[in-house]
Parts: sequence; C-alpha cells; structure tokens
Amino acid sequence: MQATLADTVKLIDRAGLAVLLSALQARGYETIGPVRRDGAIVYDRIDEVSELPAGWTDRQAPGSYRLERRDDDALFGYAVGPQSWKRYLFTPQQTLFSVARQPDGGLAFTPAALAAPKRAFIGVRACELAAIGIQDRVFRDGEHVDAAYGARRDAVLLVAVNCAVAADTCFCSSMGTGPAVSSGHDLALTELIDAAGHHFAIEAGSAIGTQLLADLPGRAASADDLAAIHAVPQRTAASISRSLDAGGVPALLMRNLEHPRWQEVADRCLSCANCTLACPTCFCSTNEEVTDLAGAAHQERRWDSCFNVEFSHLGHGSVRGSVKSRYRQWLTHKLATWHDQFGESGCVGCGRCISWCPVGIDITEEVAAIASDDRGATA
Repeated sequence: MQATLADTVKLIDRAGLAVLLSALQARGYETIGPVRRDGAIVYDRIDEVSELPAGWTDRQAPGSYRLERRDDDALFGYAVGPQSWKRYLFTPQQTLFSVARQPDGGLAFTPAALAAPKRAFIGVRACELAAIGIQDRVFRDGEHVDAAYGARRDAVLLVAVNCAVAADTCFCSSMGTGPAVSSGHDLALTELIDAAGHHFAIEAGSAIGTQLLADLPGRAASADDLAAIHAVPQRTAASISRSLDAGGVPALLMRNLEHPRWQEVADRCLSCANCTLACPTCFCSTNEEVTDLAGAAHQERRWDSCFNVEFSHLGHGSVRGSVKSRYRQWLTHKLATWHDQFGESGCVGCGRCISWCPVGIDITEEVAAIASDDRGATA
C-alpha cells in the first residue's frame, strides 16, 4: 500500500470487523475463514469474529506443524494451515452426471446440478491469491473451461490479509507471490497491534470491495498508519529464510533428468501424495463410475495424485512404476513444464508440501542439491 492510498484505506477495530462479516452475510455470502480445530488452523464457516483463532500461531518445519499460544490476541497471527481454498473451488469430490435405466430399457443421462453458493473467503494470504489465480487459468480462463469451477469461482468474494507471520517453510518472497497482497482481492486487511491498540487497516481492491469499505465504521488512514501498514509484510519478508530461484529452475531441472538426486529423494519418499493434497495448485483428478442400490450409476471426479502408481496406468501398466519417476514428474511439472503449459510456475511458495511431508522432504533443498551438482551444465 502506498501513501497515495490514504483516502481509500480505513482503520477499523474488532467491532468493525464484525460489521464487515455481518455486511457480507446480509449480501447473501456464507463467510468462510480460519478456525482452530484438531490441533490445526483450517478453513470453515464462521459466523462471528469470536470464531477466528485469536491468540494462536503455528510453528512449522519440514514434516512438522504445531500450534502455539501467542502473547497477544492477533486474529491472523499464523502462516498457512494444511488446507487451501482449493477445496471450495476445485472440490475433492464432484458428481459429473448420473445415468439411470428407463422402463422402456433406454438410458437417461442427467448432468449434475452446479452448486455455486455465494461465499466470502476471509483471511486469504498473498500466496493463496496467487494459487487461486493459477487454478483460474487452468479451469476457467483457458480453452477448456470447467463450468463447475467457473461458477464457484465467480460466486466468491476474497478478503485477503497481509502476512505478519512467516513459517519456517515459507518461500513466497522468492516466488514473487507474497507476503504482501498486491492484486486479486476484493478487500485486503492488515492487522496492527501496537501501543495504540488492536486495529485492522482495510483497503478495497474491487468495485464491490469499495462499496463494502464505504459502509464500514472507522477512520481514514494517516501517513503514519500507511507506514505501519507497509512495514508489516516487509518485516515478514525479511524473516523468510528459504528461497527458490524461480527463473533458473525450469532449465536446471530439465537438463538434470537423470541426476542421482532423484533416486536419493525417492529412497525417502513414501509416495503418500500428502504434498499434492496440501498443495493449493495441484489439480490431478480421476473419474470413476459408482452405482447405487436403485440401479443408477454416477460418474464422479475426485482428487488424485501423480504420486499414485495407478494414476499413470495404461493398458500395459503404469508408465511411472518407480517412486523416483513419480517424484521427478511432480517436481519437474510443478517447477518447469508448468511454464510451458500456463506461462508461469505451478508453485507459489506456501511451504505446505514441506510441512506436511511425513519424512520432511523440502522442495527448496532438493532443487538446491541439484543446482550444487549441475550435471547438465557440462553435458
């Protein structure tokens, strides 16, 4: 946020945040935000500000995630949890169509109704906005449109939050996706806790965001406020220790497809698919037919993973029978050939794949290991 935004940035307190939730609900939005449940911060329906994870933060490392108490009552004082917003837009399971036999022996095919409830996502981080943008290109903005995704996405309002905390596994700053919110949002919040109290700076990023902002109680941001707002993601960026050379990685990986590091990481990898399930951009899926006792059949799409040996199964068997080949496929697609398909990286640096890997495989460490022993550079 720049000083020129002084007239469009408001400072609200916790009561003002409650007014925002009420205003969204009055417009017909189901409000979805972070809640503390089962030892993690996950996304679910919230009706009141009191349901947000006040005073909690996360401690993350390779293969490790824990919640801890903060010494204040910050509502957004954590990084990212195991879930991403993907589960609401590209749902884990979706019925595509049903078919039932008719009395005359014919078959009747019925497309599944599109369910696209109005939802407001509260607390979307910059890396998650980037991830939503990536899936928009895959499912909505390309040549082949997924109607269900498009309908859900068009019904969503995004209330973003500038990151005041970075997990040890974050590397968004090197991917150009955070920690500051810059685009793709309807409203953006910055949580400020200082001697003046507990406030939220809120800025509009769209026409509907401007309308909502105008109705919120609060005061215009001063020059000092704007400086404090700008400093929050700057401090967070300075605390991030992991990085990835986003520009150089595609060529590096593609000229090292036979590097011995692939087998080294495969010896550790459980091929469990945790990384792809936690990833906010992965979109592998499979279709299957399911029958019921009434004689109808339903074709359903569900999440799948390139780590599953069955995913690449053809008539003669799987074309990626080894863990080595499946890990290499995942990493080279995510960081290299995704550029060929969509003109950008498939990684936003959220670090979920590192935290939620049971054996702590670190994507930045693997790339660094190949870079330090670049076998293709002299080939």
